[in-house]
Amino acid sequence: MNIHHLELFYYVAKYEGITRAIRHLPYGIQQPALSSQLISLEDELGTKLFQRRPFALTPAGEELYTFITPFFGNLRAVGEKISGYETPRLRLGSTPTVIRDYFPFFLARVRESFPKLKLNVREIDPVQTEDLLRRQEVDIVVAFSDQKPPAGLHYVKLAKLNLEIIVPASAKFRSGLEAVRHGIQNESSLVSLPANTTPQRVFQKGLKKHQLSWLPEIEVNSLELIHAYVAAGFGLGLSVHIPNAVLPETVRALPLRNFPKLEAGLFWQGKLSPVATLFAEQVRQHVEKLLVPGALKGPR
Repeated sequence: MNIHHLELFYYVAKYEGITRAIRHLPYGIQQPALSSQLISLEDELGTKLFQRRPFALTPAGEELYTFITPFFGNLRAVGEKISGYETPRLRLGSTPTVIRDYFPFFLARVRESFPKLKLNVREIDPVQTEDLLRRQEVDIVVAFSDQKPPAGLHYVKLAKLNLEIIVPASAKFRSGLEAVRHGIQNESSLVSLPANTTPQRVFQKGLKKHQLSWLPEIEVNSLELIHAYVAAGFGLGLSVHIPNAVLPETVRALPLRNFPKLEAGLFWQGKLSPVATLFAEQVRQHVEKLLVPGALKGPR
């Protein structure tokens, strides 16, 4: 196989399309030329590697991409190391809440040891965790979990967290379960993270235990938006208890004590670099302190 053709395929597969790949290639190439060389690669292999619209790798394309990614994905880092100009890099993924409220604190500590650190921080849907790590697009993901991590990925549990129901500050409910029953009986809208996320899956298990049924009607992508929509009168919210987090004065949280808990943890693949190892240790140490009542008032 032509190595140049494989490199072009690597970028197309990584960025999920020819147009996006062209923007990220380290050298200039026109779309017709790129398309032509990919067709040559497919002709040589005697099979289609990807579907053009909408973009999707075929099984053969997935196999080839998995095989070539360690080589092309690490070329820049190896070149810098050999030439003596290695720059520490860290690519992180998590939810908007964690990225905003906690990552800056952890990363400030890391930069004390790695002042020239190059960072890439991205908001991700937790269901993307496995795919992004296997594609080597992120080094570490901080995410909720309720099941055994996929084979080949490393996982370290940070904490077990309670689910909680967010209600208006004026609500007189005495417990989270009482609020849930009231919401179901009165057909209140449930404001929540999307149905395929870990908090929702754990919540549904708890509802089943109590022989109840309540599906989200308003899906948002952060815990703060849950607070905002409940405060605005859109219904009751399903959230996760984050130790020492400060809620808006317009809402209050009622823990779901008789529901299953969910875990928060670190995911990664392969061996961590020194900078990634330091970041993981900063997260672990901070969470240990955060779980001690009164030890900290927030990430800073």
